[in-house]
Amino acid sequence: MASGLERRQFMSALGGTAKIAIALAFAAAFVMRGAAQEFMAPPGTPAEAFPKPKRPVAHIVSPIWHSESERDAAGEPRQLVRLLGIKPGMTIADIGAGSGYYVVRLAPIVGPNGRIIAQDIVPEYLRRLRGRVRDLGLRNVIVSLGEPHDPRLPTHSLDAAILVHMYHEIAQPYGLLYNLAPAFKPGARVGIVDAFGPTSEHGTAPSLLRCELAAVGYREIAFHPLTGSNAYLAIFAPPSEESRKRPDATTACTQ
Repeated sequence: MASGLERRQFMSALGGTAKIAIALAFAAAFVMRGAAQEFMAPPGTPAEAFPKPKRPVAHIVSPIWHSESERDAAGEPRQLVRLLGIKPGMTIADIGAGSGYYVVRLAPIVGPNGRIIAQDIVPEYLRRLRGRVRDLGLRNVIVSLGEPHDPRLPTHSLDAAILVHMYHEIAQPYGLLYNLAPAFKPGARVGIVDAFGPTSEHGTAPSLLRCELAAVGYREIAFHPLTGSNAYLAIFAPPSEESRKRPDATTACTQ
């Protein structure tokens, strides 16, 4: 990155029109950095404060879908939008956004007054996703890097969060759920889509899911088997600050 002196020397060698263009570029870069930082919260409670899960953690990248057209044919996004009540103007976090399958489908639904926060822990996924968002001209999407135990999202920023076909890949579910809870607005919802089956086979048994979320203080409010695949949508209400279980009071569930 160029120093302030190098930038001043460079500007002095340019004509008036070029100076204006460069100044606008610097201003735009500053605004973009500010927008990205808007959804980066300070670190939450560290991973070592929580018990480790007593079940296998699947490798990242689930084999359940082979293409986006196959997912579209199953109608999963339409079901999620309807059942979770996603509407224009909402701010939705896609935790484990990956290639952005849901990001590019939800961005038009929440519209210009809404926002999609595409969060993941794999920098290469986010690099590609930034390119996809840029190429599609999606101006209501923020791409954000999180940590395996902490999505790093600011307090009271979300109307909903979705975790789609990735819960079985979370290495520290108790920490992630604990650190995610403060990001929700009152009345917010969490929608988790996963396949019926053990975590070792890229699924999560509903009983295990309920146990792990209840261990942090989340309350299940709906459960829907999805048509078109061997998957379900479980919807939870996040805990308040008072009802969120302390890390030292969290007990790991068994599969």
